[in-house]
Parts: sequence; C-alpha cells; structure tokens
Amino acid sequence: MTGPRVHELGKDIKMTSKVLIELLEKYGITVKNHMTTLELEETDVVLTALLNKFDDGSSIEDYYTKLHMEQEAEKPKVSKKAKDDSQPQVAEEPEAEPEEIEIKKENKQKVVDTRQNTVDLAKLDTDKIEKLVDIDIEEKAEKKQKIKKNAQPSKKLDKKAEQQQQAKEKKAKAEEKAKEPAVVEIPDEISVGDFASKLGVAATVVIKKLFELGIMAAISQTIDFDTAALVGTDLGYVINKEIIITDEDRLFNDVEDAPEDLEPRSPVVVVMGHVDHGKTSLLDTIRNTNVIAKEAGGITQHIGAYRVRVNDKKITFLDTPGHEAFTTMRMRGAQVTDVAILVVAADDGIMPQTVEAINHAKAAGVSIIVAINKIDKEGANPDRIKQELMEYELVPEEWGGDTICVPISAKFNQNIDELLEMVILVSEMKELKANPNRNAKGTVIEAQLDKGRGPVATVLVQNGTLKVGDIVVAGTAEGRVRAMVDDRGNKVKKAGPSVPVEIIGLSEVPEGGDTLYAVDDERKAKAVVQKRKEKIKEDNIKSRSAVSLDALFDQIKQGEVKDLNIIVKADVQGSVEAVKQSLTKLSNEEVRVCCIHGGVGGVSESDVMLAAASNAIIVGFNVRPDNGALASAKQNDVDIRLYRVIYHAIEEIEAAMKGMLAPKFVENVLGHAEVRNTFKVSGVGTIAGGYVLDGKITRNSQTRIVRDGIIVHEGVLSSLKRFKDDVKEVATGYECGIGIENFNDIKEGDIIESFIMEEVKQQ
Repeated sequence: MTGPRVHELGKDIKMTSKVLIELLEKYGITVKNHMTTLELEETDVVLTALLNKFDDGSSIEDYYTKLHMEQEAEKPKVSKKAKDDSQPQVAEEPEAEPEEIEIKKENKQKVVDTRQNTVDLAKLDTDKIEKLVDIDIEEKAEKKQKIKKNAQPSKKLDKKAEQQQQAKEKKAKAEEKAKEPAVVEIPDEISVGDFASKLGVAATVVIKKLFELGIMAAISQTIDFDTAALVGTDLGYVINKEIIITDEDRLFNDVEDAPEDLEPRSPVVVVMGHVDHGKTSLLDTIRNTNVIAKEAGGITQHIGAYRVRVNDKKITFLDTPGHEAFTTMRMRGAQVTDVAILVVAADDGIMPQTVEAINHAKAAGVSIIVAINKIDKEGANPDRIKQELMEYELVPEEWGGDTICVPISAKFNQNIDELLEMVILVSEMKELKANPNRNAKGTVIEAQLDKGRGPVATVLVQNGTLKVGDIVVAGTAEGRVRAMVDDRGNKVKKAGPSVPVEIIGLSEVPEGGDTLYAVDDERKAKAVVQKRKEKIKEDNIKSRSAVSLDALFDQIKQGEVKDLNIIVKADVQGSVEAVKQSLTKLSNEEVRVCCIHGGVGGVSESDVMLAAASNAIIVGFNVRPDNGALASAKQNDVDIRLYRVIYHAIEEIEAAMKGMLAPKFVENVLGHAEVRNTFKVSGVGTIAGGYVLDGKITRNSQTRIVRDGIIVHEGVLSSLKRFKDDVKEVATGYECGIGIENFNDIKEGDIIESFIMEEVKQQ
C-alpha cells in the first residue's frame, strides 16, 4: 500500500511542499518533487519527526543512526520483496509480523504502522495523530486522479495567484494615477473647441474660464499656448507644449553641429552702393585681378557668384544687383551674406541709394566695410565721407568706431588688395565656420529655365557638402543633381561650404532665396514637396497677415506685433528726420516704434521690398509711389500711408496704436495722365496736353501734380477737353487737354493723378 503524494501530505499537515521536501532530505529520504508518492514508512518518519520522540525517550536522529548501522552490517542478507501491493517488505527479518491496530472513528479506519518499534497505545495520542494526518489512505488511493506526465498543477495555481496580484497592483496604480492631475499636451495655437476636447470637458466650461480671464472667445476662435495653460491649470490639468515633428523635420536633418565638427569657411560678400559710384567697376577689377585663371579652352560662365583668392584665403562674391538680392532672400527667410562692401564715391558723398544700402545691410545684420571710391578724382574728400557716415551710426575706426573705411580707386586698381584683406580680417573676427561632413544645405541665389538643360539653379552651399547624384529639395522643386558647374565653368563633383555652383536636375525652377537640402530618401522628398504645394494653395486662399495700420491695435493685443517697423519717405531730408523722431517717441510698454529706413524721394519698389522683408509700414510725406511700388505693395500686402501734414501722420499712428483709428474717408485713385506738352492760353493759364496712362481722368475729380515722385501741387480740375469739346472723362490710351485750377507751373513729364475721396461708414 502506498502513501500520499508530497503535496497532499503537506496540505493535510499545513506544511508547504518545499519545507516538507527539506524535512525528508534531512532524514535521508530523497524525493524528486511535490508530485512524488511517499511510502508509508516515509510518511511515518514525518509523523514521528513531528511527535519528535519515541516511547523509550530516544530521538528520531538516534533511531536513524542506529537503523543505518544495522542496515550496513546486514546488507548482504537483505533483499526486497516485489512490490505487488506497493508496500515495502524486509526479507528474512526474524522479528514478529507487524501488528495492525484499528482505531475506529466515524466509520473510518486509521492504520498505524508500528514496525521497528513497540508502540504503547496508552501513551499514543491518537487525537493528535488524527489532527495532523486527517486522511484515509485507502480512500485517497481510490480517489486519486490520473495526472499527465510532467504536469505541474501547483504552477498553474501560482500563476493564477500571480495574475490576481498583478491585477490588484494595476488597480492600485490606476487609482493613484486618477488622483494625480492629468497631463495634456497642446500646440502653440489651438481652437477653443479642440482644446475642450483634449481636456475632455464641454466647450462651455473653457469659454466660461476664458470669460473669467477677461477673454471673449467663441468655440471656433484660436487661443495661444499661454492662455490655454492658464485655463487648463484652473481646471486642474497640467498643460505641456506639444512638440510636433513634421515630415520635413524627419527628412531634413537640420540639427546644430557639435563645435568639434566645425571648420572655418570663406566669407560671402555683397557689394552695394549708389548708382555710378563704382560698384560694377570694383567687381570687375576684383574679378579680373584675383579670379583664378581658367583652364585653357575652358569657358568662363556667369553664375551669379564667384570666388577670389587673397593670399591663402578665399572670398565668395555675390555678383547680384546690390541690396535687392539679399533683401529678396531675407523676405523669404534666407540669410546668405556675411559682409557688405558699401561703395561711396569720394567726390559725391552719401546719396539716397547709399542710405538705402546702409539700412538694408543693418536690417540684414551683416558687417559693413566702406570702400571710399574714386580717390583719384579731383575734388575727392574721404574725410567728408567719413563725417557723413557718422550721421548713420557708422563711425570709422580711426575716429574711435568699429567701421572699417578703405580709400580705393577701382579704375586704377588702387588699394583693392587692402580692401580684400579687410574683408578677410572681418570674417576672421566673426569666426565663420561650417561642418563639411554632412548632407548639404544651401540657398538658391538665382534660377532660370534653360532651353537645352531644363531648370538651372545657382546654389550657394552654406553647410555640408553637395555632391553629384545627391537627392535635393528646394522649395517646391526636387530632383537629383545630375551635374554641377563652378564659377569658372568647370564641371565639379562636389562643393563645400561657401562655394557657389550651378546645378541641373531639378523638377522645376525654384525661387531665389529657397533653401536647398540634400536628403537620403527620394520618396519622402517627393511627399514633402507635394505638401508644400498644397500649403501654398491654402496660403493663397488665406490673406497674408501683414501689419496694417487699420488692424494694428488688434495685432498688438494678440501679441503679434511687438516692434512696429516704419519706413519714412519724404520730399526733403528735414521732414524725414522730423517724422522719424516724432514716431519713435510713440513707443510704449506694449509696442516699440522703429524707423528702419528714411529717405528722400517717392516710394519705390525697393522700399516695398524692404517693408515686406521687415514687416513694416511705409509712411510718405508729399511723395507718391510709382507703378512698380504700387503693384509690389498689392502683391505683398504692404501698407502704404501717404500724408501732406506731419502731425496728421503722428496722430493717426498714435490712434491706431490705441485702437481708436477711425478713418472717415478713403482715397480712390481713378487714373494717371502724363503731361507731354503745355499750352498757354490768355485769360485761362497753362493747359497741359496729356496722355492717359491708366484708369481714367474725370472732370469732377481732385488732382495731384507729381514731379519725380514728389507732389508739387494738389487741387481740382478746372477743365477737361478732347480737342475743342468739353468732356466728363477721358479713358486710357487717349489724349486730352487738362487745366488745373490756380496752378500754371505745369511741365512736360509731370504726372497728373486723378482721385476722389470716398466716405467709409463707421463700424
């Protein structure tokens, strides 16, 4: 008869299988695991160990020591009987047969094996045995289930218990997390409705909180991150800024380089100045003298930029139309030049275009080196030029400032080398560096569609190295670089930082100022370009949010405007200075008024370009914009304000900053006529023979006489005729006779502007 399994015995005596196995091993009984079936003798050992001693007072340790010695001595005489009934028998043992003592309790038999020892039933505490071992071995044997080999039920039980424990821990963590404030991530701007959805609250809750903060907002209105953070905090949330990684971020590895990866690069220089002051002559002299000689038979090709060598250094010159080039690029977010050479004629001095060039260079944040040209001419006075420069905050070095001034003669190649050495010196002070060992990044200087080669772009590499075969993206153009040509017309395989090259292989012609990236994934490049095209379409639908005087107050309140940039144009220099000073004094805690440029003359297209690049308003006094400026202003949403009285402008801008601007009338220009002849009529005065350039000239309109962009008179028409007949209006392309009331100083070339003032209803 066999006994119970280890885990069954352990369950009955309230002892774990592990402890029970250790107890058996202590007394020399080895079991494999908790499923091992114990012999009755082995079960007795456990019971006796728990009783801890025999009737003669000897301990279980003494008993087993004695038994072991006897078994070793009688080993050859011992044999085991076959275990037909699963009960061990000791062969040839002279001792008496074992006694079986039946103890009846609740109709169940309890069998106690008393072999090897004489048990005094009087001393045996049967109740204790029954309490410790509450089993009927025969009954257990009958109910024994068949268990598959290697089955481990206890492990299943342990796993279930472990799952229950994990579920409890998870629930505890969830409860603890519920007590903590929820963290919500939002972008820089978000609509009220979307913000409420992210918080998981009704939109009315957010609108109410905004109202408590003094903000009236509808469900579709957009709020900034700071406002959302205040609302979210009041509602018990933690608001973090959402970092949005776009496809462009993933495609363009535009991370900042480690300092140890940077290497010195050549400076990029642009030459600016007034017309006829010698810009072209200086560029030609530098190019002819310093450009490395081209190979025999090679074709020197103009690509908009070229490099010159000065001792062991190189300089890259942008051969472009002066300040307009990098102003256009700045308007598109590009910064390509490091140094600007300002050419001033020593016999002429600072001129309006010179002032423009100074202000453009300052706005671009580039270092200025002044080249005082034409010192060979009679009447040249470099000191006078230096004195004039101080009026524009350009103090020469020899006078205690930091502006380098070099007297030169481009015509006679005088001091040109010294000028170039100063460029190298300034660039060394700026510590210009780039990392050539990465994918290229550059700027498109100019681009055009070539009949034979397709889209061609001149690119100035600014970081990394551009190689033939690279996949590139520039604006809405993408492709693979099939060929590259340097400034000397030579085919090259690669181009590093500050090197200009002409490339072919783009899908379309990019725009000047577009940033070019070399990328690794052509499929992603095409996807990014497609998204850019879609965004351009959307932006064309939506009007660009440029600064305008009408919406200035709202933009200030929304935090969109902190610096109000103004360009001042007037008929005389005194008016320019007076207006600049008066407008600058309008600065307050919320917005600072900055006059970034002031000049004499009409509003030009160059002024509009600077205004678009700097998000500025143009203020004019007694001047008019030309047709190119008007078209450019309309295209770029530049606000041009024209006045006849200075304090009117100051009052209007001040009112706009306070949100009290309420214009009652708006000027509507009807057309322009050019004076091509004049006739003096006795008793009437001077009559202008005009040709209508655009729009129409009407008899009842008001007129202005504009001469070289400056208003010389403003009044009303006294007469309008076609041949000898009085007419109400004259359309574009027709000639007419125009008489101006109380004004006879009409000259050929004057522009007569016809306009009316229309009343605007107050909101």
